[in-house]
Amino acid sequence: MPTDADLLHAWREGNAAAGEQLFERYFDPVGRFFFNKISGEPDDLVQETFARLVQGRDRVREFRPYLFGVAYNVLKAYIRSKQRPEEPDELDSCSAQDLGPGPSTMMHRRQEQRLLLEGLRRIPLEYQTVLELHYWEDMTTAQIGAALGLPIGTVRSRLRTGRAKLEQALCDLPAPQTLRESTIHGLDQWAQALRDAVRQS
Repeated sequence: MPTDADLLHAWREGNAAAGEQLFERYFDPVGRFFFNKISGEPDDLVQETFARLVQGRDRVREFRPYLFGVAYNVLKAYIRSKQRPEEPDELDSCSAQDLGPGPSTMMHRRQEQRLLLEGLRRIPLEYQTVLELHYWEDMTTAQIGAALGLPIGTVRSRLRTGRAKLEQALCDLPAPQTLRESTIHGLDQWAQALRDAVRQS
C-alpha cells in the first residue's frame, strides 16, 4: 500500500488519482475530527478542509499533521462565524457544548460511549482537540504539535490536563455513579472503541 508521502509526491507530479486516494483515505478521519465539535453533519467542513488542502498542497511537509492543522483552522473559522461580534475571540477556551447541541447519533451509542462523547464536548476545545487526535487518530505528540502549531511540551501538558478535565466533566454529568466510574476507569478502552464507530448511526 502506498504511503501518504508516496501519494502526495505522485499528486504533486500531476497524478490526480493519487490525490483522490488521499482524500478517500482521510475522509472519515477528518469527519471524526469535526463530528463531536459541531451540531449537524460535518460534510461541508470536510469539503472545505480538502479544498484548502488542494490550495496548499505544495506547502505540505508531513501530510497528516498538515491536514489536521487545516481542519483545525476550518473549525476555528466556523466557530468565529457563529459568534456574536461582541463576544471575546477566545476560541480555545470555549467548549463544543457552548456551540450547540451534540450530534443526534449520540443517542445510538453504548452508555459509556455516549457519556464519553458528552464529556469531551464539555471541556475546552484546546483539550478536546488534542485528546481526540491522540486517541482517535493515534497521532504522536510531535504530530499533534505540528498540526496545531504547538511545542511538544505544550501538547504533553494539554494531554495531561485534558484528561483530568475530562474525568472531572464525566464526574459532573448526570449519570449513575457506576456508569461514570466504568467510563473513567476504562477511558483508554472506550476512547479507542469510539474511533471507528463515531460517525456510524
